[in-house]
Amino acid sequence: MKAGEFELIERLCRALPYGRRTLLGPGDDCAIIAPSRRPQLITIDSMVEGVHFNLDWLSAPQLGARALAVNLSDIAAMGGIPRACVINLGIREGLDAAFFSGMYRGVGRAARGAGVDVVGGNITRANQLTITIALIGEVLSAALRRDTARKDDEIFVTGTLGDCALGWRIMAGEVKAQGAARRFLVSRFIAPQPRLAAGQQLARMRPAPAAIDISDGLLADLGHILERSRVGAEIELAAIPRSRHYLSVAGDRTDLALSGGEDYELLFCLPRGHSAAALTRRLGVAVHRVGRIVDRRAGMRLRRADGRLIAPPDRRGWDQLESVGSEAKR
Repeated sequence: MKAGEFELIERLCRALPYGRRTLLGPGDDCAIIAPSRRPQLITIDSMVEGVHFNLDWLSAPQLGARALAVNLSDIAAMGGIPRACVINLGIREGLDAAFFSGMYRGVGRAARGAGVDVVGGNITRANQLTITIALIGEVLSAALRRDTARKDDEIFVTGTLGDCALGWRIMAGEVKAQGAARRFLVSRFIAPQPRLAAGQQLARMRPAPAAIDISDGLLADLGHILERSRVGAEIELAAIPRSRHYLSVAGDRTDLALSGGEDYELLFCLPRGHSAAALTRRLGVAVHRVGRIVDRRAGMRLRRADGRLIAPPDRRGWDQLESVGSEAKR
């Protein structure tokens, strides 16, 4: 790369969005953001080349948009409003300034769509391209948490599950798909849709539900709620929502929908009496009931179509540390 650090920073920051809440944007030692009366949400996430993405699979703008989307999903899971972020880039050899300008166009488009100010960041050398985003949000009404699920609550998810994991495998050449199914499944991995509006609607409900975004797989992320809430769960395998494109490629297999990860849908728990149809209308996205919360002593169980309860698989989802020292795998 011919551009120096500060020249590249200046170039990337030219078109970054920020509004009146940002009193001082990129260019100083710190950004200055106007204070808020609401409780603040803070999250951080990284995407590492060879672990979370492959540059043969997506363009620079798609990569930038995706990097912000996975952070936005954390704010969605808390029912919050995203406000501002800073970005750290670890840059390897072989990537030029034009690549990063394209990546920041993608970041900028995603930030404008979500109302996020990109207020600064940092650049350093690295052996692999790494994008780390720290995102600040605000609690809208009541924060959605993982520790509020109660026995007899019903478990719901938004959207469909397993599409992104299947898209990953299609791009990696592990699964064959063609036509509309291939385009849909690959696009679901490349451009996840954080459920911000749905999370904000859930935050307005009383009592506010326990919630989490499904980033590491349904079973793994549900497990975090069970641990924090000290409860168990029964999941109905026949109720797991899968898209028609998933079914056309993967058939009846449920493993990717249960443990594949990268869905960035919301999983939440509500007292009995809420219908999936009414929740779909309220949240503006398809909602499906997939199970119920039970006593902690029962642990987690999967209910087959014949009514038999079985134990979940040992591998319940994506673990960031499983691939340390090896190639990325899902």
